[in-house]
Amino acid sequence: MQNIVSSKSKRVFTLEKNSLSEPPYKRLKMQSIQKTETVTSKSTMSHTFKSEDQKLLKSSYIPLAEKMRPLSLSQYVGQKHILDYGTVLYQLLEKNEIPSMILWGPPGCGKTTLAIIIAGLNNQEGESKATRFVKLSATSSGIGDIKEAVNEAKNEVKFGRQTIIFMDEIHRFNKLQQDIFLPHVEAGTITLIGATTENPSFSLNSALLSRCRVFVLEKLASTELISILQKAIVLMNGKIYDPSNSVNLESLKTNVPEHINFLIDIQNIEWLANACDGNARVALGGLELAIQCKMMSNTASQSQNSQTITLEDIKRSLMRYQTVTDKRGDNCQDLISALQKSIRAGEANASLYWLARVMAAEEDPVCIARRLIRIATEDVGIIDPDALGIAVNTMHGCHMIGMPECDVLLTQCVVYLAKSQKSRIVDNALRAAQQLVQNQKGPQPSVPHHIRYKSEEGKLMAKLGSTRKDFIRK
Repeated sequence: MQNIVSSKSKRVFTLEKNSLSEPPYKRLKMQSIQKTETVTSKSTMSHTFKSEDQKLLKSSYIPLAEKMRPLSLSQYVGQKHILDYGTVLYQLLEKNEIPSMILWGPPGCGKTTLAIIIAGLNNQEGESKATRFVKLSATSSGIGDIKEAVNEAKNEVKFGRQTIIFMDEIHRFNKLQQDIFLPHVEAGTITLIGATTENPSFSLNSALLSRCRVFVLEKLASTELISILQKAIVLMNGKIYDPSNSVNLESLKTNVPEHINFLIDIQNIEWLANACDGNARVALGGLELAIQCKMMSNTASQSQNSQTITLEDIKRSLMRYQTVTDKRGDNCQDLISALQKSIRAGEANASLYWLARVMAAEEDPVCIARRLIRIATEDVGIIDPDALGIAVNTMHGCHMIGMPECDVLLTQCVVYLAKSQKSRIVDNALRAAQQLVQNQKGPQPSVPHHIRYKSEEGKLMAKLGSTRKDFIRK
């Protein structure tokens, strides 16, 4: 047994030991997060912002999108429709009242950044009033992580401190898993900020949704992306030039200061902003990869001149970055959605393109085939009953032989569905029936007697000279 008593060692109590092991608090401004903590799990991520950390932002190990993450609302770009003066969210933040909310918007529009800023706005100068911010992701976190975060939040409540749990991709939790938030949100133990790219009305538990405010975020405009890219270029010691001003590029190269690492055309920035369709993460990732590739080629050639980022560099880097993010699963749902919409439109070539993109992202072929089964019933329907059989057989074939042999099976099914006639009669009829049931005020009506299953009733109907089908028709 290890001797824990030593003449040279100082006796340390448990509480003193814990407090000594914790990092010291460092105060920030009102618009920065004073301290953030996370549950001790591999599936969680924490964001701790300190004033001296700004010196580390230019580290090559930090992604450009993280370096460009604003720390205050004054630096936040976009979403003026919910953050302008007089809006509901603006008034709530002005009164320092942070309700549980759902941020619904497309990828790369600033949902995570807005949640971090909102958590920072609630911090006070005193350490005892610091807001505890916990960031979780439904793609990698489980019920155990949430329970641990809630238990720590209960301890924080005793000291008058608020805990904000940010749940990214909250729609990935099924509705039973989402129930774990209900009692704690209702009791005020935690403030939940959920981020989702799916419609909350369909993807979230109605009970949880009724306890949260929903704020819809829009994709960033091209002008807003250009503003973000320009700030990123300045951060990375780049210089923007405009060829329309008749500037000699060669002379510009020789006259740039030594701290300028690269040159980039303003028209290339505009092209990148338009190509990213409002996704700031993709735009910054593509720009960063283009700059890194150019710097590596500059180092390999031992050239000391500033490199010029061309349009071809941006196109190649954007394609590489998009492939990497697809394989991480960040964009796979968007690719499958594009595949279904192309099949629905009857565009066989576009459908094959999106199928190739999904397969390049290394998505499970059985999952792709499941979506094709849904397409066969939802979009093709009863106008071509053979489509469902082909889709089901495709899924069985993918399950038996797997990739890469089953790629032709998926291709054949996709082309067949794209070229088939389309009919949404079945799906529309089902939606109408479901809406009729959901819109029923009060209890649902009971089943009429003449269509109930009772043996004595069947005898009575036989005596009356009518069949069950006649009553059903009536």
